[in-house]
Amino acid sequence: MANRSLRGMRIGSQSMESEDGVDFAPRLQAHYDCPNGHTIILPFSVEADVPVTWECRCGAEALLRDASKPEAKTGKPPRTHWDMLLERRTIGELEELLDERLDLLRSGKLRRSA
Repeated sequence: MANRSLRGMRIGSQSMESEDGVDFAPRLQAHYDCPNGHTIILPFSVEADVPVTWECRCGAEALLRDASKPEAKTGKPPRTHWDMLLERRTIGELEELLDERLDLLRSGKLRRSA
């Protein structure tokens, strides 16, 4: 029985397709220089827009070789919860609500939550 065991290929581990007739897309190599001395070489398609900056493995921002650093975008600061609250209520209204809730809490009509 041992000599009649099934033999076959491992499914999924090897491709049955060959690379004959495959034409790969033209590529270019972009060189990025990190301020910490690292060099990053990345392949990009010739048709792709190559970014000016790339995050290095050390976390620093690497700059494309022979490129100038782009200007930082100026945008409005992110809105906080306090900013959004002040859009809906004034400081006077908030103080009045706080006083009402404290009175209810002190009188025992409102239970303190954990």
